[in-house]
Amino acid sequence: MSNENDAGRTWPQWLPLRENLRGSSPYGAPQIPHVISLNTNENPHPLPSEVRDRIMDRIAEISTDLNRYPDRDAIQLRTKLAAYINQLSHERFDSRNIWAANGSNEILQTLFLAFGGSNRTAIGFTPSYSVHPMIANITGTSWIAGSRDSDFKIHSEGAASGIREVKPRLVFLTTPNNPSGTSTSIADIEVLARASAEVGALLVVDEAYGEFSSEDSAVTLIVRNPNVVVSRTMSKAFAFAGARVGYLVAHPSVIDAMLVTRLPYHLSALTQAAAETAIECADLLQSGLDEIREERERVSAAINLNGWKAIPSSANFILFTGFSGVSQDLWQTFLDRGVLIRDISLEGYLRVTVGTRNENDAFIAAMHEIASY
Repeated sequence: MSNENDAGRTWPQWLPLRENLRGSSPYGAPQIPHVISLNTNENPHPLPSEVRDRIMDRIAEISTDLNRYPDRDAIQLRTKLAAYINQLSHERFDSRNIWAANGSNEILQTLFLAFGGSNRTAIGFTPSYSVHPMIANITGTSWIAGSRDSDFKIHSEGAASGIREVKPRLVFLTTPNNPSGTSTSIADIEVLARASAEVGALLVVDEAYGEFSSEDSAVTLIVRNPNVVVSRTMSKAFAFAGARVGYLVAHPSVIDAMLVTRLPYHLSALTQAAAETAIECADLLQSGLDEIREERERVSAAINLNGWKAIPSSANFILFTGFSGVSQDLWQTFLDRGVLIRDISLEGYLRVTVGTRNENDAFIAAMHEIASY
């Protein structure tokens, strides 16, 4: 069994697929039934019954108007998201600073459509979120892979020099980084923001895992650095992955530009209603974050005690190395024991999501069993 989509499929000659897409494969992670799934960085805790009931009540209220299009600009949702961000960051954003979409991936694609394209370049610092270069390719944007240090962190001055040399229109920084879990400090982000501004680029800070980190959010840089845009999601900390809601915090001019390339009515009335209710219940939905952080440290310690090495993480997953053999073989060995983790196509490394205590115990038990051979 392969743990990723097979690349390089043969397309029929009559299909007018763009040449730059012929060697591409769709993004995805295995979805395998009857195993413990610790491969997609989901929040392991289901929605509390109180939240589910409130969402269902809200959906019942709006269902009488489903013959009508939803609010095209999702003003109420954006207003609630602004209030949530203000509570976290002590900033004073309003709906004009927020854009919401069908998951943070649509946010990223809309950014590329507005600011990328032919004869334009984007740069990111790898290894990082593989969707960034994938969307660059889809939108015809040239992609430059900058580098990280051996500990997966960014040397800000070196990265800034690279930005000045490449002169991109989009700069991508993921913090906490996926797949490493490492964070970039606000001071270092501001160095990149200033270098990006010098060459007329937006700095896109992808904070999908921001609530799991102790670092301040990059939204605190936007007022004095209007070229900073911050992408976030409700999939992780809100335990809302199935609802598909992502959002962007930025200067209103960035939001206005994204309106040009957004799809009409891209967020259904059902999605907006569910997301609004979830934000109202943020404290309840995020009550398990401390437990996830504690479990992250427990699993990391177990990996290290096993003689492997866990990369220090500020997210809800752990990248680890130090094992013998091939990454894909070890991935399969875990799967054979009923535990699905992630092969990130970085040889010598694998990634595991922090699950419930029982799920993490199963991962640790499988690890010990494998190591005893």
